[in-house]
Amino acid sequence: MSNKTLTFVRSVWDSFRATSGLEPRLLNNLQILTARPGNVTFSLPIEGHHTNRLKILHGGTIACMTDLGGSLAVASNELHATGVTTDLNVTYLSSGGKVGDTILAEAICDKIGKNLAFTEVRFKDEKTGELVARGSHTKFVRRAWEEKEKNNNNNKGVS
Repeated sequence: MSNKTLTFVRSVWDSFRATSGLEPRLLNNLQILTARPGNVTFSLPIEGHHTNRLKILHGGTIACMTDLGGSLAVASNELHATGVTTDLNVTYLSSGGKVGDTILAEAICDKIGKNLAFTEVRFKDEKTGELVARGSHTKFVRRAWEEKEKNNNNNKGVS
């Protein structure tokens, strides 16, 4: 099942990269490593455009990865549309690294209901395993469920 989930989540990421404005510019080298229902892991090699003027990983990059990670955790529940953000919070615990380092992330969909999905993303330094940030992301998903239902109905009777 996880191979099916991984393939699906990667297809959602490909859709983001093809149609979104921000993610393909900022996170183009992000790699999805694993996926199973409710859980996605990914990595990002840190490049110059990910850093702040101190030459360390910019908090905005982590916030963007929190947004994307929450969306991918929702997608791991077989939702191609992943809803819209209602709340996003990031707590920064230490520097996320510098150019040449890699940041690892685990995104978890804690609960998904008819209207809201609650996700969390934990970021670690690849070299040390140190937790560097944690994010939470709440999404409005009712329309995502409606789109899935519509697509399921459109595919009935198709072999």
